[in-house]
Amino acid sequence: MKKYAVALAILSTLSTAAFAEGDPVAGQAKAATCLACHGMDGNSQIDLYPKIAGQHQDYLIKQITEFKLAGQTGGAEGRHDPVMSGMAMMLASEQDITDVAAFYASQTISPGKPASAEAQAQGQALYLGGDPKRQITACVACHGTDGSGMSLAGYPALASQHTGYLKAQMEKFRSGARHNDLNGMMSDVAAKLSDDDIAVLAEYISSMP
Repeated sequence: MKKYAVALAILSTLSTAAFAEGDPVAGQAKAATCLACHGMDGNSQIDLYPKIAGQHQDYLIKQITEFKLAGQTGGAEGRHDPVMSGMAMMLASEQDITDVAAFYASQTISPGKPASAEAQAQGQALYLGGDPKRQITACVACHGTDGSGMSLAGYPALASQHTGYLKAQMEKFRSGARHNDLNGMMSDVAAKLSDDDIAVLAEYISSMP
């Protein structure tokens, strides 16, 4: 918990002023190559591709920048993805990235899928309370009671996200395939999650309005 508190204290002093001002109108035009996977307004119709509508601008900038870095370094640095790294390479400048992020941040995410009664109960308990016996930190500590995240701290909004995408990312953090999280926070949490934990969390989070 100390790691989380220290990181949050440091990041909470940052502001979006650290990034260039984004132009959503310009970003919409620059996002033309993103439409096939993420949809016209950032609401992907494919379960494994994330909805990025309404996501925090700073978080989007970070992810796109790290996808691009992975493409530039052959995956040695940043966040490597065979599709996204190539797409991010097409954004030539930091301003391009910021504009695209501003466009998607200005959109509204579509509702997620309802959770089963079992996932609703178990997922909510794990999300809000964690599991002290297994030293699993509650998701609410970083992502908020409503799943809206914390922009200044770099924690993404999760509510209404696709179940398949949420599940895949938790599994990647658990396996180490994804490791661009702040101070390894998500990796630490995911390492303690079972397959059943991940399944019920993904359903519950997707059902959050």
